[in-house]
Amino acid sequence: MMASPLPSLASFFPSNHNPPSLTTASLPVSKLIFSSFSPKLSRNKKWVSRRNRFYPAKPTDHDLDTTGPSPQASTQNAGNASTSFLSILCPLLRLFSGGDPSQERNDALEVATSSLSTFARFPWGSKSLAEGSESNDITISDPPIRMQLFEFEACPFCRRVREALTELDLSVEVYPCPKGSLRHREMVRSFGGKEQFPFLIDPNSGISMYESGDIVKYLFEHYGKGRSPSTGLLESTLFTGWMPTILRAGRGMMLWDKARRDPPPKKLELFSYENDPYSRIVREAFCELELPYILHNVGEGSQRMKLLLEASGSKEVSS
Repeated sequence: MMASPLPSLASFFPSNHNPPSLTTASLPVSKLIFSSFSPKLSRNKKWVSRRNRFYPAKPTDHDLDTTGPSPQASTQNAGNASTSFLSILCPLLRLFSGGDPSQERNDALEVATSSLSTFARFPWGSKSLAEGSESNDITISDPPIRMQLFEFEACPFCRRVREALTELDLSVEVYPCPKGSLRHREMVRSFGGKEQFPFLIDPNSGISMYESGDIVKYLFEHYGKGRSPSTGLLESTLFTGWMPTILRAGRGMMLWDKARRDPPPKKLELFSYENDPYSRIVREAFCELELPYILHNVGEGSQRMKLLLEASGSKEVSS
């Protein structure tokens, strides 16, 4: 059974804004393209659900629905412990977040708390699994069309997916969805039917899905040549996945009230890896400004290091 057509991307942009044309080159910008659902994929792949193209909600280990006052959210996620916890955590963390993010910050404190966050999640999201892989378990190139990830930086379940992307050495288009989002949360509601994060779209296979655990398994199955996720990657999120959110006082969670309403004409591009303390601070800013960007993962051993060296003259992703 074919999936119903998804809304046009053009409806989410101002009339004077033209979404950039698609390209598979490493640096130019691409746009969202959605493949139709593949019946063949449905028969052969276990990650396609019976509910058309989206995973049904799991009884445990829920991802985050943070719609706040949205009627859809309260109906679809009643009793979700993670949602309730985040609803309490958000306003509490804002008290310690330093107020206006545009004001000068204590650089030493910023780096210290981000470094502690890195330590809490070590070793996940730091190294490409392609390094030293004699059996070539990991794909050596990105898919023809970049995947699109809707998430927000402070979400521990979104972090789980970003860690997997680093380990699989994949680039992805990121559409930050902070609380108070002006654009990207509406896109997720239209494409998926609810505000739950993370939300992944893979135009190469026609797959769209919620649930971070399912997304990670899909990524490793599809782009890691069937290998299992790294030991502890999925399980550790429930124990230490919240630590960066708490240590960073919820940065990368809320939309800055002075953020521009219109999206930029072209996406920014960030060379980063998930567990780098300096890159984390940059991604937080992107999220609070709701700036879509292309994330080039360059963990230790990444095959994208040459591209980084050509673009910047250095292999350092932070300073």
